Amino acid sequence: MARKVIDEPSEDVVANAKRDRAAKRNPFSRIALFIRQVFAELKKVVTPTRRELISFTAVVLVFVVIMMAIVAGLDWISGLIVVYLFGQPGV
Repeated sequence: MARKVIDEPSEDVVANAKRDRAAKRNPFSRIALFIRQVFAELKKVVTPTRRELISFTAVVLVFVVIMMAIVAGLDWISGLIVVYLFGQPGV
């Protein structure tokens, strides 16, 4: 499978990672670095619009209803098979 250019990290990211790894840090600076990285990642988050949110919610609800119907159908079929194999309970 061909790799995309997006999948490859840029040189400055690799250089920063190597420099950070090489530097021995005390626990407090490592925690501060982690928090800075968390905030940097949170700035990249894109909030969906109202229309997208409603659309995503509808897709999830439809999927859940379909899965419930499949599980209920399999449960009903397996119940019929059990009654056929072992007979009516209490008879």
